[in-house]
Parts: sequence; structure tokens; C-alpha cells
Amino acid sequence: MKPLLTILAAGLFVVPLAAQAAPNKHYPSGGSVVSGPSPAYSAAVEANGTLYISGTTDVTDPATGQRPVDASTGAKVVMNNVKRAVEAAGYTMDDVVWLQIFASDLKDYADFNAVYRTYFKGPLPARAFIGAGSLLGNARFEVMGMAVKAK
Repeated sequence: MKPLLTILAAGLFVVPLAAQAAPNKHYPSGGSVVSGPSPAYSAAVEANGTLYISGTTDVTDPATGQRPVDASTGAKVVMNNVKRAVEAAGYTMDDVVWLQIFASDLKDYADFNAVYRTYFKGPLPARAFIGAGSLLGNARFEVMGMAVKAK
């Protein structure tokens, strides 16, 4: 019977600790992928030490206000968007552990990778590069992922 009492007593301490978990932090989106009202999502949400990064696109190059002229420029735009969301939450790009890249055309794979590698100092995150056909706002790329702070 003693082991059962020990397990039950330990359980009494777990519930209060779980109830004290930090609330999720939401980081607002800096802009919509299409013109119109504010987007219906946060750019990122931090929950239990993990940052979930919403999908972001390369619809508009902030430097020109126009659609990116080529895949390399589009990759820079979308990766800068990811970097902005990550850093706004107090993370770095080297805290990114997983990314999904959606591409409207798989022929842009090499151009994307050439830019992508420049955003990381350490080992690259796990990722997928997915041919998605049509993307919101007629984007070339959409990227989403997760980051975890190094301990």
C-alpha cells in the first residue's frame, strides 16, 4: 500500500505545477499577405518554451512595395519575415528547429536554398520543401515553423 500512497501524494504536487504554466504569448502579425483588414492570426505564438511561427509569404517586397522580381528576392523577403517574427519573440534564427517551405514552383528549389543557408550560423533546422501550386496572394513561397530556445 505504501507505493500507492507515494504515487498519490506525488500526484498532488503535479496538478498545481501544471496549473502554474506560463500563459501563451502572442506576437501580432506585421501585415497581411493580401490587402484588406488585419490578418486573422498571430505572426507567432510562444507556448511552453516553443515558438510556433505562422506561415508568411513573399507577396510584397518591403524594400520596393512590389512583388519580388525573382525567386532569390522572394526567398529573402519570406526569410526576413520569419526572422522578424523569431526575433520579436526574443529568439534567434539558430533557435529555429523546424520549417516547412511551400513553393508555387519546385524549379525555385536551388534559388531558395542559396538564400536560406545564409540565415543560419549553426546546424540547419529540420524542414520540408513542398510543391504547393497556388499560394495565397499568388505568392512564390510560404514558410512556417517552430523555434525552441537553446538552454
